[in-house]
Amino acid sequence: MSRKIFIAGNWKMNKTAAETKELCEALKAKFASFCPCKAEVAVCPPFTSIATAVEALKGSNIKVGAQNIHWADNGAFTGEISGAMLKEMGIEYVIIGHSERRQYFGETDETVNKRIAAALKYDLKPIVCIGETLEEREGNKTEEVLAKQIKDGFANIAAADMAKVTIAYEPVWAIGTGKTATPDMAEETHAFIRKTFADLYGAEVAEALVIQYGGSMKPENSKDLVAQKDIDGGLIGGAALKADSFYDLVANAAL
Repeated sequence: MSRKIFIAGNWKMNKTAAETKELCEALKAKFASFCPCKAEVAVCPPFTSIATAVEALKGSNIKVGAQNIHWADNGAFTGEISGAMLKEMGIEYVIIGHSERRQYFGETDETVNKRIAAALKYDLKPIVCIGETLEEREGNKTEEVLAKQIKDGFANIAAADMAKVTIAYEPVWAIGTGKTATPDMAEETHAFIRKTFADLYGAEVAEALVIQYGGSMKPENSKDLVAQKDIDGGLIGGAALKADSFYDLVANAAL
């Protein structure tokens, strides 16, 4: 099965609304002649810049996503944002369970599961992050950790909904450190992830599942990483904050 390449920029806590407008206008110009048949492209700015990004990217091939979603429709959840709010803003994707959310804000596999359900309820497409720490990798626990994150994170999620889901494998030890798994290392883990989903949902669902690599993908290595059988794109951090580097990364991966 031929899966479409999907590359999403996670801007994290970067870019004011004014800076978002500037970057989105630059990206719109850069991608004006880029055929969407080659790759799906999205950017995920901070909540305060989503409306600006949606407006600035109208008429382009670039989708907009959010970086988090709460499982409740509304209520006393200070600092959170609901699916209804995000849907009204016109986004398509939402990142769930990023390692920084797990590390700094108490995200668990159980809350990831609830957030996935909330995203699907509002017809948003979840980009679900999974990954192991350096300690877990050096302890030969990578597969154990990933299997648990998948099993618990996708409890009671129907097979029919998996067509809307993207998985982002982010080796936590490679995020923001400049370290990157070799293409062979990354492929080995991606193949295990796909097999785990096949065990849960069957081979057909697993083969259609887009699995991004989220460990310091750059313009220099995007082509070699995406050339691997089970790597279908990337969830991009630092390289997504400049129009030139993000375009080059996507173009190199899509060629």
